[in-house]
Amino acid sequence: EVQLVESGGGFVQAGGSLTLSCAASGFTFDDYAIGWFRQAPEKEREGVSCYSRSDGSIYYADSVKGRFTISSDDAKNTVYLQMNDLKPEDTANYYCAARSGSSCPYYYGMDLWGLGTLVSVSS
Repeated sequence: EVQLVESGGGFVQAGGSLTLSCAASGFTFDDYAIGWFRQAPEKEREGVSCYSRSDGSIYYADSVKGRFTISSDDAKNTVYLQMNDLKPEDTANYYCAARSGSSCPYYYGMDLWGLGTLVSVSS
């Protein structure tokens, strides 16, 4: 089955850290861009970060630059999002998505979405 599975979300206090994982099964990331998106209640979806195996491009939203780091373990077919110095405004459901043959960033045309993982940051 072709799917993306996120994990690693949780509840942390402001200033804490979490690492999200996006594991692919049924396909490899070789020619894909993997993006992390988030959506908080009553807010629009926001592109947070992206890594493209297609051209090596990397993207971070201004709101997370210097705090979040995206990385990839090709052997595990998994992309990670290390989130440091978390703030209450980072609270959201975080989703990863894959788009074939894409550079970063991208905001449409996703080929596959995961079901999401919840990150909740208390002040």
